[in-house]
Amino acid sequence: MADDDDRLIQEVLAELGRDANPSHIAEQVRRLDRGLPAEDEFIAVCSWLGETRLIHKLDQHQAPSKSREDYQVPDLLAMYENSGPVLIEVKSKKTPTLSFKPDYLGRLQAYADVLQMPLLIAWKYHGIWTLFEARHLTKAKKNFNIRYEAAIKESLLGILAGDVAYKIAPGAGVHLRFKKEKLLASEETEDGLNEQWQMRVDKVGFTSAGGTPADALDNDVTTLFTTWDLSEHQVHSETHTEMQFVAGEDDGMMFGHMALVHLLNWPLQDGEQINWRHAIRRESVVSNMTNFTQALQRALEQKVVRIIINQQPLSWPEFVPR
Repeated sequence: MADDDDRLIQEVLAELGRDANPSHIAEQVRRLDRGLPAEDEFIAVCSWLGETRLIHKLDQHQAPSKSREDYQVPDLLAMYENSGPVLIEVKSKKTPTLSFKPDYLGRLQAYADVLQMPLLIAWKYHGIWTLFEARHLTKAKKNFNIRYEAAIKESLLGILAGDVAYKIAPGAGVHLRFKKEKLLASEETEDGLNEQWQMRVDKVGFTSAGGTPADALDNDVTTLFTTWDLSEHQVHSETHTEMQFVAGEDDGMMFGHMALVHLLNWPLQDGEQINWRHAIRRESVVSNMTNFTQALQRALEQKVVRIIINQQPLSWPEFVPR
């Protein structure tokens, strides 16, 4: 990371000049260190899902300046295991319609045509990524638009990057048992008796589908529990308190790329945010799971995951072999 920090400082000095106010230089370095969250997050997603051979940003400082009238360099270039190189423009919008002005889209497409590469759009909408061909944008009154429901139907994130949807089996979860060692305080309230105990964990266990005890799960399989919003239940006795964190019957599905956010958020302190720029520069995007795809397959075999869905687009792209 030291070389990367040096590059950041060099970029800022080149932009602001060596005589710039030190506080302005420091603030610009901090801003660049935060990166471009949407682009960095999408790079992290593709890198982590396991089917990406190469993905990187494209320098958009075009020269000569007149070239901007005809061409717009997209945000990323990527090569997946099942495709040649593709160009990707990244957007993060919270409205259900993504819109491109005709001249902007035209310049993006002109650049893609010159390089003879497919032009794709990566769109993050309320935490869910889609990746689709630009040809699915349709002309409205003025702009070229796509609705979110159309984008997700045409998403290539599964067949290119390896994304899947999955569901933790109902009853599967983590169980912690605490032994009561010393009563520290006791107070009568309108709601009953409040007690404060000194306790220690004397048992950690796991269950698979239906609450079946399963203490021989793979480490990556147990880590999958941190990607799920498990329901909490407590069981109290005179000697112990047991906390049960289990998946419910009515829980929905989870995309693999959303699981990455949970894994990265797990070790963070309250109020701390994921630094996606740092994540994509580490040797491994996450340190607590070695291979997400293999973990899901093992979890299916060990009955911790109930179902895995491999999504295909409504319209199969010409540049991806079947």
